[in-house]
Parts: sequence; C-alpha cells; structure tokens
Amino acid sequence: MPATPGGRLLAATSIRLRTRLILLTVALVTQVAAGLALPVLLARAVDAVLRHGDTLGPVAALAAVLGAGAIGETGTLRLAVSTGAYGTAWLRMLTVRRLLGFGPRSPFPVGEAVTQVVQAAPQAAALPGQAAEFTVSTAGSVVALVALWMVDWRAGLVFTLLFPLTALVARRFISEAGDAEARYLAAQTGMATLLVNALAGARTIRAVGTLAVETERVAAPLSELSAAGHAMWRLQRDVVWKVGLLMPLTQVLVLATAGLDLVAGRTSPGSLLAVTGYLTLASGLLDQVDVLIGLASARAGASRLGEILDQPVIKGGPLRTPPRSGALSLRGVTVRRSGTTVLDRLDLEIPDGASVALVGATGSGKSLLAALPGRLADPDEGQVMLGGVAVRDLDLRTLHDAVVYAFERPALAGATLHEAIAFGRPELPRHAVEDAARAAQADQFVRRLPDGYDTPPGLAPMSGGQLQRVGLARALARPALLHVLDDATSGLDTVTETLVSEAVTERLGASTRLIVTHRPTTAARCDLVAWLHNGSIRALAPHAVLWADPDYRAVFAHADDDSHAHHKEQRCTADR
Repeated sequence: MPATPGGRLLAATSIRLRTRLILLTVALVTQVAAGLALPVLLARAVDAVLRHGDTLGPVAALAAVLGAGAIGETGTLRLAVSTGAYGTAWLRMLTVRRLLGFGPRSPFPVGEAVTQVVQAAPQAAALPGQAAEFTVSTAGSVVALVALWMVDWRAGLVFTLLFPLTALVARRFISEAGDAEARYLAAQTGMATLLVNALAGARTIRAVGTLAVETERVAAPLSELSAAGHAMWRLQRDVVWKVGLLMPLTQVLVLATAGLDLVAGRTSPGSLLAVTGYLTLASGLLDQVDVLIGLASARAGASRLGEILDQPVIKGGPLRTPPRSGALSLRGVTVRRSGTTVLDRLDLEIPDGASVALVGATGSGKSLLAALPGRLADPDEGQVMLGGVAVRDLDLRTLHDAVVYAFERPALAGATLHEAIAFGRPELPRHAVEDAARAAQADQFVRRLPDGYDTPPGLAPMSGGQLQRVGLARALARPALLHVLDDATSGLDTVTETLVSEAVTERLGASTRLIVTHRPTTAARCDLVAWLHNGSIRALAPHAVLWADPDYRAVFAHADDDSHAHHKEQRCTADR
C-alpha cells in the first residue's frame, strides 16, 4: 500500500500518531486479554462450585480480570476518539497547507478541495485506529479459536470448517466496498464543485435568469451519487444477510457439538461455559462487517487526500539575498494554457524605478504576464529576472518581499481591516496602516465604519471600488523592489483614480511599477507602455507616442466594450 499516494499518506499518519496508537494498542490488548481470560476463569469458578471446592481464588481472579477489562475498554474509547481527532486535525492542516502552496495554480477546484478537507480527512485519520482495533480484535479471535480447540477440539473443528465461507464473503465485500466508496466520494466532490461555482456566480445567474438551468447542472451528479450510495447499501445488505445466516448456523453447530460432548462425559459444565465464551470471541472473525466498511471508507478517503498531497507545490530557490534593483527582464518567455500559446517567446526589459503600463486586448495575457515576476505563474520556456537574478533562484520569502501585488478583486485576510492591510507584516503599527489607507483613499470610509479599522472585513459593507482601495493600501504598506498592480484601480472613478495614482507615484517612486490597465488615462501617467499583442510585446514606448497609432487606440475602445457591464456596476456603487 505505501507505494500509492494514499498508502504513503496512511504511513505518514501512522508515524505521526505513533504514541497514541501505541497507547490505544495497549488498551485494546488489555481489553482483549481480559476477554480471553474470562471464559476459562469462569469455567474454573463454576467447576469449583459444582465440586464444592475452594472458590475464593477463582472468584478473586475473575474479579481482577473484569476490572482490567473495564479499564481497557474505557481507555480504548478515550484513545480511539483522541487519536481520530488529532489525526483529523493534522491531515486537515497538511491538506490546507498543500492547497495554499499551489496558490493560483491549484489543479483542484474549490468544491473538491473543501470536500477533501471536510470529509476525506476524518475518514483517512480514522484508518490507523481502526486498523489497530481490527488487528488486535482479529488476533484475539484467533487466540480464542486456539483456546476453543484446547477446550473442546471437536467444537473447534466444526468452527474451523465453517469459517472459510464467511471469510470469502468478507474479502469480496471489502474490495467492492472500497470501489463503491471511491465512486461515492468522486460524485459528491463533483457536485460540491459545481455548487461552489454556482454560488460564486449567483448574481450573474439571477440577472441572466438561468436559475433552472444552473440548478439542473448542479444536480446532475445526483444520479451518480445515488447509484454509488445504492451500491454501498446493496453490498451491506448482501454481506449482512450472508454473515447473519452463517454466524448463527456456525454457533448452533459448535454448541451442539459441545453439548454432545458434555452428555457423553467428554467435557465438564464449566468447559461448556468456556466453549460458549470462546465461541463468542472467535466469532469476532465473522463479525467484522462494520470494521470492514470503516476501513473501506477510510482507504477511499486516504486515496482522495493522497491525490492532493502527491501534487508538487511551487518551490523556491536557494538565494535569500534580495536582488540589487527592481529592473525586470523577460527573455524568450513562452507560456501555454490548455494547449494554446498565450505568450510566445516574449521579450521585455523594464528599467529600475520605471512605471510601465501593460495594455492589450482582452485575453491577450496581460494578467498572466503580470503573474510571472512573483511566480504566481511560471513560464514554460524562457527566463524571468529581477535585478539580474532569475526569480526561480530566489527563496520564496525573499521573492515575496521583493514583489508585491494588488489585484482587481483583492481577498482580504485577517480578523480586522487593520490586519487585512497589514497582512504579511503583522508588526506594522496602526499609524503606518492608516498612512497607507490615506494614500489609497481608503481612510475616510474605513473610519466611518462602526469599529473603524477594527471592523472585520466580512462585516464591512464595501463597494468594488472601496475593496480595491483597501487592497491598494495593503500593497502600499509593503515596501518592495517591484509593485504589480493588476487592474487594481478599475473600480475607481476618474477623480479617485487620479488621487490614488499620484499617491502611488509619490510613495513608490523609487520602486519599479508594472500596472495592468484598460484605461488610457492610467497608461498616460506611466513612464512607458508595454503594448501586448499576439503573445509578444508589439511596442514599448510612452503613451503619447503610441497614441498616434489607430491600432493602439483601438485597444482601449475594445477594452471599454468588453468591460462595460463590470464598470457600469462599479460606477453605480462608487464612492463619492
């Protein structure tokens, strides 16, 4: 099993839980050992009573075993719960870290990722404990079978002859149950992904009037989910009635054999009680359906998590020394997406300290190009260099300190707006956060909130433009060699954008700025414009020079047409 991603994950989980698993195993062994000693001690006590012999010793031993069994059972319950809970927490944290490590390049949709964290992690975490319980219980049942042979070999022989039939049923069940559980999880994950995507676009769905269509699309995996669920129920039904038939039959024949031996004088009444006790324990080999279901479910969950954890994450280079400047160089950069070449052997040189507007038609790859310096995306070919150093060679923390982003739709992390602006720099004092917010024209509306900068982001009613200003404040609060503003002012009205642009120039004048924009006014305020066309840089020149080209002017006309609906909404909610 360890050769598979799920197997390796389970091995790592077992190592992580080894102390708890050892204690759980000790508690299980104590409980099972007490159960194994109980029948023979009970038999001795009964025989002593019937023979009018000394009963103090057998009764005292019986009481001690009962006490040990109670302690073992209590410890087993507590340790099983704590082992599962600790393993679940560890696996969830491990999975979340890996998902965050993928960044914007995650190969897993949000719905699938959430399903794995919420459902698959506890399933996988339960497996080591369930495996320990299954192993100890099975070993106890085997010992009970040996004891059954020792007490009455004829009864043991009957049990042994009938056992292979049930073992065959159980083996087939666990194999088919694992497959059915995997199909069920896959269908559930697909449905969760569709639902998350639909909720993200709920406003658009309502505006367009496609609620019925989207509902049908989200519910489409229900048939597969139902089929997999019914398959699981059919498997359980089949195995339960088969085992339920074989187990009583086996017990009746074993007890009948022991009863005949008692009648024939080949065994004692106490031994008959021992046969009954060991028969019950040995029957544990036939009564593992629930455990097998749990193991199948846990194995399926581990396989799903293993697929996530087996994916490589972005790794930084060995260099921890910051580059000497913010000069950005892209040399022969080629980037492909879904078999299509988006950037084709692109070359671009941006001087240190320059502000460069990146413009181009919608879909030309502006945001993709802007993602390259901070390694939010990596080129398939070519090199991206900052200050003469390949960004691939930089340690990730060093790179993230050197390249700072502001996005069109920023996500605000943190318990308060203060923490959201200071995100990544928790040591930043309040006055520095407020100074960055003033530069981004966000200070006034933040102060009007009931709790000001201590307002949780989720409780702050903000328009798209206000959200962008908070995101800009976060970028302005972080000194860097290169600031990348990816359409980060698209939601601002013209006056506010002018004020923000002036503040950006004043505060970040010493750093290099790469600004993705659809607005000619923004491009005009930059030192240079990098005009992206057909996967390469068509021109690198001041906006005033390029404006004479009608093709260049058409870029902004097309951009206005393509983003009309979005900007209409932003204008409706813009601040005054």
